[in-house]
Amino acid sequence: MTDPVANAAVARYFEAWNATGPDARAKAVAAAWTEDGTYTDPLADTAGHDGLAAVIAGAQEQFPGFTFRRTGTVDAHHRIARFSWELVSAADGSAPVAGSDVAVLAEDGRIRTVYGFLDRVPTA
Repeated sequence: MTDPVANAAVARYFEAWNATGPDARAKAVAAAWTEDGTYTDPLADTAGHDGLAAVIAGAQEQFPGFTFRRTGTVDAHHRIARFSWELVSAADGSAPVAGSDVAVLAEDGRIRTVYGFLDRVPTA
């Protein structure tokens, strides 16, 4: 069953991860997450719009020329969404990093919490 609220939240999530420049990133983060939103994965644990924007900027600096892309469909129930993604090179289409995330949505449809898992990472 399709959940339009979860699908929209996940779409905004990817817009935030792919937004470039501080102003665009800040605007996208505010649209995707609540003010006290959190993000936790094996490499990061942060809260609030400034912290979230900093984590995203760090990922973009570590992987210049890459974008995040959802793979598969969004599985959702009770304001909880699960989805998978990969980090794709614009130069050659390779995807050295992939993961799965679980997001908890607030009443307004924005993300309150994300728990991220890395399914594939570079070996070197």
